[in-house]
Amino acid sequence: MTMLPTAHSGHAERDRQAMMHLVRGFQASQMLHVAATLRLADHLAVEARSIANLADVTSAHPASLYRLMRALATLGVLREEGDRRFSLTAAGHYLRWDVPGSVAPMAEMIGRPYFWSAWGNLLGAVRTGATSFDDVHGRDVWTYRVDHPEEGAIFDGAMAATREAVARSAHEAFDLGRFSHIVDVGGGNGAFVLHLLTVHQAARATLFDQPHVLARVPDAVGQFVRAGRCDLRSGDFFSEVPAGGDAYVLNWILHDWDDAAATGILRCCHRAMAPGSRLMLCEAVLGAPATDADGTLLDIMMMVMTGGRERTLAEFRTLLEAAGFSVLCVTPAIGCISVIECARADDIDGGPVAAVKSLRAASE
Repeated sequence: MTMLPTAHSGHAERDRQAMMHLVRGFQASQMLHVAATLRLADHLAVEARSIANLADVTSAHPASLYRLMRALATLGVLREEGDRRFSLTAAGHYLRWDVPGSVAPMAEMIGRPYFWSAWGNLLGAVRTGATSFDDVHGRDVWTYRVDHPEEGAIFDGAMAATREAVARSAHEAFDLGRFSHIVDVGGGNGAFVLHLLTVHQAARATLFDQPHVLARVPDAVGQFVRAGRCDLRSGDFFSEVPAGGDAYVLNWILHDWDDAAATGILRCCHRAMAPGSRLMLCEAVLGAPATDADGTLLDIMMMVMTGGRERTLAEFRTLLEAAGFSVLCVTPAIGCISVIECARADDIDGGPVAAVKSLRAASE
């Protein structure tokens, strides 16, 4: 039987306060959402500014803005300089919109009312096994964003920032330059492709996604299209994936779907791939139990929003083998994200490759 510290001990109060901080975690998320939406960090990028000045440029109520920024300072996001002037901390710079690795687009998205209300139904998802978002909104999140293009655009921005960070890390950890033509399956507005084509001058890419997503591709990608180095192909990755690539990338795609749907996507990729081509998954790979906070929290995000899930390496192997793939190697990239390189099983003599390099082998 676990014994709790006595009510009057210092340990008990410290533990209670730690738990209270967790209980109030929603406050931090909403405060960061407001800060990102008001672009506060961008206004502080160069120097400290006064509340009066910030309230003027953000059209905010001065006294209320001060209270928000004072609270953010206690979280280590801002620094109060005195005389109601604030500056950014090192961590706070990642709330700027114009820096590599920015979390501002994600902070803006998670505080949106449609997103927030889905999380309010987490209890329903745990009790029934249904997707929380679908229960609240009467449709899946993908249909909702098509019906509300302003939310789709905010989602695209959040995913572009995340995929760009994954792309930079994946290129540092893994040699994508050995492929001449990469097909980015479900690549959104092209953040991964943009980084790839910028880094590898001889590479070509195909960006594949639904028509309404490709309609929002930024001009930076359009320049590579006009230069003949990138093709935009629209379609449904449950039906068909473009042929002709020597590498196929699924960057944060499979975690959005349950096992049956994820296997369907993989089989479409398998049909499109020529002998010798490779499949690259950029996905969270869950570690040993009670060791992977980032991965398991992301797993709850999938349970609430999409009906998908995060997976261990063993679970990825099961999916991949069912779709006709063998795992070649697993390379950690950033945070809980790894690059899983796969080949068609019929390309490999003797079946699946036995040796897998992974820092998370214990998850099996």
